[in-house]
Amino acid sequence: MSIFSPARALLPGLLALLLAAGPALANPDVWRYEWPDTDFTKSSIDYGEVLSGGPPKDGIPSIDDPKFIAVAEMSGLEDSEPVIGLAINGDARAYPLRVLTWHEIVNDTVGGVPVAVTYCPLCNAAIVFDRRVEGQATEFGTTGKLRNSDLIMYDRETESWWQQFLGEAIVGSRTGTRLEVLPARLESWSKFKARHPNGRVQVPNNPFARSYGANPYVGYDGASFPFLYRGSYPEGIEPMARVVAIGDRAWALDFLRKEGRVEAGGLILTWEPGQNSALDTRTISQGQDVGNVVVQQRLGQGGLEDVAYDVTFAFVFHAFRPDGTLHK
Repeated sequence: MSIFSPARALLPGLLALLLAAGPALANPDVWRYEWPDTDFTKSSIDYGEVLSGGPPKDGIPSIDDPKFIAVAEMSGLEDSEPVIGLAINGDARAYPLRVLTWHEIVNDTVGGVPVAVTYCPLCNAAIVFDRRVEGQATEFGTTGKLRNSDLIMYDRETESWWQQFLGEAIVGSRTGTRLEVLPARLESWSKFKARHPNGRVQVPNNPFARSYGANPYVGYDGASFPFLYRGSYPEGIEPMARVVAIGDRAWALDFLRKEGRVEAGGLILTWEPGQNSALDTRTISQGQDVGNVVVQQRLGQGGLEDVAYDVTFAFVFHAFRPDGTLHK
């Protein structure tokens, strides 16, 4: 959520101060000035778990009227850069993390389906939702708040708060409501181009509004612990190790990288090299190679279909799926 550099922002004294201040600021009576339309009498969480990420409501602006160009017209996006690849009803679109890092939410309609394409940098959580609630499309924005270091979104109709990692409303009149997670791939630009040569790719509405292509979280991959997180850590794996999460199961990325292919309960997970991390070096296209993950399941006729998954950090899976199974 906030501009990050471990060399500065993760100084122990500063981090301790931020965490200590959290409970005092996690007060609906304080929040009501900024959120007069949110029903704080309804919640499924302990408000003490909510921290400020720094920016205010909509301080990280969602993109509500995204701009696209044809794949063949795109220049300046390196082949190994990460994009969220989404295809619905023949409509294929790529959403580069070089854009999403600065906006976190894109409200769009793909193949006739209203979607929210989301990315939380502090959790490396790239998740696409069907943004219809009770059959009606709703737009999402950023609250500026975090829980377990994960983005808390809000819907602009009721101003209920939603946990991005879960796709679930956690505060407000819609508490307990869940969004449908749609299959999408976090993949390299070259992978998307090969799959969808006639697709489209998102470009910034205003290319000078942000430092698109730059990573404001320089060195986060190398941090020993996450930013603005005060929960417990998983055992037997580094908290910042990447894992592939599918529901309440996850596989360590290092394990999948070593195996190349894993089959489990009808799922097929594969890994291939060729995708930069968006959270390593200052320039995203120069980040370490974390590879491409694809998760599919077998169909009755022997075919395969994509399954929704998330390549996130081990601490995130542990925080939100404490009873889940993590294969290391």
